[in-house]
Parts: sequence; structure tokens; C-alpha cells
Amino acid sequence: MQDKKIRADATADGRRWIQLGLGFIAMMAISSPQYVWTLFVKSFETTTGAHLAAVQVTISVLIVVQTWLSPVQGWLIDRFGPRLLITLGAGLSGLGWVAAAYVTNIYALYGTYGLLCGLGTGFVYVGVVGLMVRWFPERRGFAAGIVAAGYGFGAMATTFPIADMMKKSGYQHTLVVFGLVLGLVGVLASLFLRSPKPEDLPAGTVSQSALSGVAPMAMLASPIFWLMFVMMAMMATGGLMVVTQFAGFAKEFGVGNALVFGMAALPLALTFDRITNGLTRPFFGWVSDKIGRENTMALAFGLEAVAITLLLSFRHDPAMFVVMSGVVFFGWGEIFSLFPSTLTDTFGAKFATTNYGFLYISQGVGAIFGAPLAALLHDAVGSWLPVFGIVIGLDLLTALLALFVLKPLRAAKRPKFEGAEAGSSSAAPVTAG
Repeated sequence: MQDKKIRADATADGRRWIQLGLGFIAMMAISSPQYVWTLFVKSFETTTGAHLAAVQVTISVLIVVQTWLSPVQGWLIDRFGPRLLITLGAGLSGLGWVAAAYVTNIYALYGTYGLLCGLGTGFVYVGVVGLMVRWFPERRGFAAGIVAAGYGFGAMATTFPIADMMKKSGYQHTLVVFGLVLGLVGVLASLFLRSPKPEDLPAGTVSQSALSGVAPMAMLASPIFWLMFVMMAMMATGGLMVVTQFAGFAKEFGVGNALVFGMAALPLALTFDRITNGLTRPFFGWVSDKIGRENTMALAFGLEAVAITLLLSFRHDPAMFVVMSGVVFFGWGEIFSLFPSTLTDTFGAKFATTNYGFLYISQGVGAIFGAPLAALLHDAVGSWLPVFGIVIGLDLLTALLALFVLKPLRAAKRPKFEGAEAGSSSAAPVTAG
């Protein structure tokens, strides 16, 4: 009897890891529209005849649609199940690239690359993250980090191939080919995703992970949610400024066309950045499972401020620019594992997908400040240095808020959410079970 139970537990655990792997692949398939956007900016400027700030609105449209509609998307996923909506999202993301290949004006670019890709990536991102914190109630930081890493790693695999194909065949052919391939991969992975059943979860976690949680409207009445919203928006602003403007400030710093180890510095940096942006998510998610969410936030966000300062100090050295840009991404990408796991710790898993959809709007706020407004500030002052200075200040402020405001506030308010899962304590997280 005991052997039979062990085999059943092993089978159930295997199902969880298969779901995690499928979620990872689906996230990889929808990451390129955001993370390789910088490679297409000049081409779209030429094709549409629009100036830089107008073209950069495209990536803001993508991220705003991806994030601001996420509560509705999360509700639809909770209502109709993850398989249908996440599969639809993967298809829309690929379709957005294919359609963008044929645009000739800025508004068509907003409607294809911005709107379609934004809708698609929103369904996949919110759906997969919300699904995985339910599949792994005892390791939320790690599980959210793994699938969020897929969103970072996906572009790592495509940056050089996309850059090479653009040189050989043009950006339009590249968009069509990669739109079809990535869309198909995402759809195939998503078709096998599903919600966990009680028998799929470890003993002692079923009642908490499946049945308890604070409903979205009650969550929105909590100061803790809004503090987390502002913190994530501030971190998203800095990270998205780097992501969306990378090619621009690399050129201004004189390293855009330089060679490092015989390779072009820009695509090399972008590839390295995807590695660190992917690794940071499960790493800091795992760390937060051990030492507590807020402690990890302070550590990671402080690292981001130091990394940007060093990037500026070595901005004219191509090799150091590549290295330090990777450290910058290592200090930023973890927000996509730390914030969803902290949110679910605090407000429970029953409404995890919809609740995270509301928090995910904060990235859309960051996209507005990090892309077109950062470009406008640069154009006004003629330098990226003031923009980077603002980002360093936001990083340090968010680190301090994590330690001295969020940490005591969550500890003091935990009894208010009786019936939801216990959140992580000020020293270390309390896991379900």
C-alpha cells in the first residue's frame, strides 16, 4: 500500500513538472515581440516615416494592452480554463508579427505589433503565471520564476537568428517567418496545459491552494496591493527603459557597432542580457522562498541600482558595456517572480490569475514612462544620463519600500486575511502545508 502511494505521489509530481515545462515553452514563444523590439525600431521608422518617439509608442501599446487588459484576461482564463485562452494568446502573438510585416503607416503598426501582440502575450503571460502558482503552492517563487524565465530566455534563442535574417532577407521576411514559427510552437505547448486537480498537489496543500483566497474587489481595497502596484510600476519603468531603448543608448555611448570577442556588441549584449534576465527569475524566486520576499526584493533592487551606476561608468568600453548590461538585467527581471509569488502569498491562490492580472497592470504604467516618455526626455536634454539617473533613484526607493514599508505592513495585516493562505513572514515565507 505504501509503495502504491509513493508511485502515485511520484506520478502526480511528474505531472506538475510537465505542466511547468509546457508553461516555460509557451512563455518562450511569446517573448520576442517585447525583447527584440529594439532590432526593428529603425526599420519601422523608415517604413512608416514616423519619428522615434512615435514608433516607440508601439511597444508601449503592446505592453499596455498586455497588462491593462490582464484582469479581464485573467477572469476569462479562470472562467473558461487556461488551455483555450492561452492557446488563443499564443496564436495572436504570432499573428501580430506576421501582420506587422505588411504595415506602411504608424497606426497600422500600433494595431498589429502593438494590439495583436499585446493581446496574445497578455493571455499567455497572465495565464501561465497564474496557473503555475497553483500547481506549486509550496514553491511559488521558484515556479513563477521558472516560467517567467521562459519569457526572458525565449528572446535569447531568437536574437542572433533574427538579426542575421534581417541582414540577409530584410525585416519583413523575418517577421513573417518568426511570427509563424513562434506562434506554432506556442500553440502546440498551450494545447496541453490544464488546471491542477486535488490529486495533482502535495498532501496538505489542497485546501489552501484550491479553496482559499481573497476576491479581487477585496484585494483592491487593501493598501498592501496598491503599495505593491506602485513598487512594481517603478521597477518596470527602469527595466523597460533599458529594454526598449537599448540600441539607441548603445549607439550614443559609441558601442553599438563595436566588436567584442569578434562579435557585434549589440546582439551579443542582447543575447547575454536574455540569459541573465532569464536566470534571475527562478534564482531570486528560489531565494525568496528561503529568506523571505521583501528581503529578496531589497537585495535585488539594490543590485539593479548599483549595476546601472557601473554601466554608466563603463559605458564607452564595449566589453564592460556587454557585461554590465547583463548585470542590469539580472537585477531587474526578478520582479516577475517576486511580485506574483508575494501577491499570492498575501491574498491566496483561489483568485490568483485574476488578482495577478490587476497587479500586472503596473507593468503597463512602467511601459509609458519607460518607452516614449524616456525617449522624449532624452530628446529634450540630448542625453540618456538624466534618464538613467531617474531609474537609479527609483530602484533605490523601491528597495527601501520593500524593507521598511511592505515588510512590516504585510506582517501586521496578515490576520486581516484569515481564510486566505498565509503570506511569507518578515524573515522567511510560510509555505502552504
